[in-house]
Amino acid sequence: MRFSRLMLFTAATVIAVALGLIVNALFLDQGRPKTTNAGLPTIGGPFELVDHKGRVARDSDFRGKYLLVMFGYTACPDVCPTELQVITEAMEGLGEVRTRVQPLMITVDPERDTVAVLADYIGNFHPALIALTGSVAQVKAATKAYRVYSAKAPPDDDGDYFMDHSAFIYLMGPDGKYLHHFAPTTAPQDMANKIRAVISGQG
Repeated sequence: MRFSRLMLFTAATVIAVALGLIVNALFLDQGRPKTTNAGLPTIGGPFELVDHKGRVARDSDFRGKYLLVMFGYTACPDVCPTELQVITEAMEGLGEVRTRVQPLMITVDPERDTVAVLADYIGNFHPALIALTGSVAQVKAATKAYRVYSAKAPPDDDGDYFMDHSAFIYLMGPDGKYLHHFAPTTAPQDMANKIRAVISGQG
């Protein structure tokens, strides 16, 4: 029985990742009118959430910093912790430049990801990481601004459920504008190299 549940668990994760990649790719590529004059997708925008210390956090609070923005949730079985570990290793590989970069995790599961849950969870990753939650409406506004796909799967008999969501990590500029995105398969060193190149003006 446990083996069967594990197989279903793994299959659901693979399907969620594949669906997220397809949908997010469509979001990034669809509708050429939704681009800036420089030809960049219109990703990002205002948000007002709450960080893992219970403080109100707005997008404007991070001006002047390069942002690594990831959407995920603490009950995610493997994709989210794997991506957070990639961010952790990339941050460590940046050297002194890391002080100019702020990693953010925005939950797609605000019903379960309370301030306390997030505070406990992110202790496993880079100390600079800030986790954000909020009301369902606030989180929905943030996912819409970043063109992130997110959907709650039907709960099982125990009430547990998965969140299907896209898994790109966004690099945003100090002015809050989209610069680049990283696919889930990106290696930490490749991420660090790209961030460093962008900051130096060679990316």
